[in-house]
Amino acid sequence: MDRLIEFITAHPILSFSWIGLFIAVIYLTVKGWLSKVKEITHTEAIALINGQEAIIVDIRSANQFKQGHIANAYNILPIDIKNGSLGAIAKYRERPIIVVCDTGMNALKAATDLYKAGFQQVFTLKEGISGWDSNNLPLVKGNK
Repeated sequence: MDRLIEFITAHPILSFSWIGLFIAVIYLTVKGWLSKVKEITHTEAIALINGQEAIIVDIRSANQFKQGHIANAYNILPIDIKNGSLGAIAKYRERPIIVVCDTGMNALKAATDLYKAGFQQVFTLKEGISGWDSNNLPLVKGNK
């Protein structure tokens, strides 16, 4: 115990950094467990698409969408979701919704907004389109 105290007093910035990192990991883990939106893998997404006719919502820009997207995906920007402009997906509140972004890092906010808008089964795709593509899964080019 004396050596721990000696280390902390000798390296306060490093010690506080480790404590902060530890707290952040715990916070994000608990937040993930309590979230109504779950992150799913490509395999789980395919099962939802094929088995439960899940709807894909691609939140990337129109140009990125045209360069390659999952078949039958709807391209809706996060600002439109936030403003309630859900367009064609509004009628699919009972179906699973999979929100897709480029890397999987930006989809959570839009997915949470969809959940708040009344969609009960909302998911985000782990690793986004880049992960989908790196697993050699098919992408469609163009608008639809």
